[in-house]
Amino acid sequence: MDKQIRVAATYMRGGTSKGVFFRLEDLPEAARTAGQSRDDFLLRVIGSPDSYGKQIDGMGGATSSTSKAVIVNKSAKSDHDVDYLFGQVSIDKAFVDWSGNCGNLSAAVGPFALHSGFIPPERIPYNGVVSVRIWQANIGKTLVVEVPIQNGEVQELGDFELDGVTFPAAEIKVDFVRPTGEDEALFPTGNLIDDLEVPGIGTLNATLISAGIPTVFIDAESVGYTGVELQEAINGDIEALSLFETIRAYGALKMGLVSDIEQAKTRQHTPKVAFVSRAKPYQTSCGKQINSKEIDLNVRALSMGKLHHAMMGTAAVAIASAASVPGTLVNLAAGGGERQGITFGHPSGKLAVGAHVTNTDAGWQVEKVSMSRSARIIMEGFVRVPSDIVK
Repeated sequence: MDKQIRVAATYMRGGTSKGVFFRLEDLPEAARTAGQSRDDFLLRVIGSPDSYGKQIDGMGGATSSTSKAVIVNKSAKSDHDVDYLFGQVSIDKAFVDWSGNCGNLSAAVGPFALHSGFIPPERIPYNGVVSVRIWQANIGKTLVVEVPIQNGEVQELGDFELDGVTFPAAEIKVDFVRPTGEDEALFPTGNLIDDLEVPGIGTLNATLISAGIPTVFIDAESVGYTGVELQEAINGDIEALSLFETIRAYGALKMGLVSDIEQAKTRQHTPKVAFVSRAKPYQTSCGKQINSKEIDLNVRALSMGKLHHAMMGTAAVAIASAASVPGTLVNLAAGGGERQGITFGHPSGKLAVGAHVTNTDAGWQVEKVSMSRSARIIMEGFVRVPSDIVK
């Protein structure tokens, strides 16, 4: 009879997501390199594929925000501290999507790097901040995470409140440096607004952007919504979910991310699809009232086929970037004009994100996007999986 093996792991919350974190060196040997063995291992850890959609037999929480895995290693780059690899684990399919980053869990990579001994002791002050420079291996981008230190240890508790997270914690500042590379176009089609033809739906105005994570933005009213919807208004409606998935698939095709519509089914994590509206008052999922004067616009985004309970960190990068370029749908929903960031409303509350964009001869470039998150270790020790999973 096969036995279980145990693998060192840490369960962490980062922003409004949580996932299982591993040091590369702690993984079973066959899972230390990319491939089916690694995917099989992570699927079993998280508890997928689960035809019941609950991930009862694993660490996953049966939502896109809680079905995640992170692998961290000392960086191969001399100017970075760690390499960070993110896997979005499908809930009901035997599939791990490595095509993008998780902006929320990015905040937790900094503390994890410190806890794991990847940062030299001489760089850690007794009280202060450690800047952890991270190479995001999925997308080949740099992140800088400012980790607060108190009495020589990572400060996890504090009074910073993040909408979408129940308890306050210590504030962690995250910079997404050049979220689009010099050889990439911020707007893959070259247009600030495209005519997106979607069979069975019609032609929609859309802003297609590649910053943080490829994202398809549409106007809420163009598909019959107000922009202040909460999860139950979308996630319980099979027709609505099908509508947004179709838009997402054709957006992926328009952006050149897939070669045909069928291929979009194998790329669940990217692109994201989001709908925007001008600032409107609404009641959040926890009953808090958001006044239209507190925000610049409303944004709702779907992740892995469901409306997100708050906002994905990488989608927030895309929102701030698009809002800061005059003439995009996001910018127009916010009132137009030049901006250096945005405060937007999402189902759980609001989020402020700063952005520095420049208009160059080669087109619009995003220099940096900044936001505040928080992170906390929930549990550390070992996960166990059947020994025949990784061979």
